[in-house]
Amino acid sequence: MADAAEGGAMRRGRNETEEERADRMWQELIQEVRVAQMGVQILFGFLLTVVFTEKYGNLSGTDQTIYLVTVVLGACATGALIGPVSLHRLVSGRRVKPQAVQLASRLTLLGLVLLLATTTSSLLLILRVATHDGFVPYLVAGVVAWYLLCWFVLPLWTRHRYTSR
Repeated sequence: MADAAEGGAMRRGRNETEEERADRMWQELIQEVRVAQMGVQILFGFLLTVVFTEKYGNLSGTDQTIYLVTVVLGACATGALIGPVSLHRLVSGRRVKPQAVQLASRLTLLGLVLLLATTTSSLLLILRVATHDGFVPYLVAGVVAWYLLCWFVLPLWTRHRYTSR
């Protein structure tokens, strides 16, 4: 929707104050974070139980290292994706919502990158345990490429293609 601006020039976008924009962006961000949090929490919860299974003791040293790295990545992803909630709670009412939205957005993006790393290492570990075939790294690389396409390439292409300059 275009609004008439000063001098009769047309401008695109919403007619909202900085505070209204920050409120809207915060609501959108929280909805996005809920989706990512659900995925990382389920994955992390599953990872925490693996060490208590009988099969864990039979893993090779390499697989145990992959597991430990995966758990740490999952913990970091969980922290980054829960961070915006804590940020909001601690700065609420301090009139810094635009800055909080920007920081929360960065935490969310970091959380998505960490979730990608966690998912990748989880998939690598599971496929190494499930099969000892040499195609595992290629399969994992294909899945990572798919995630990169869905999570980053298409959104960045859309942003570049359809954002007015």
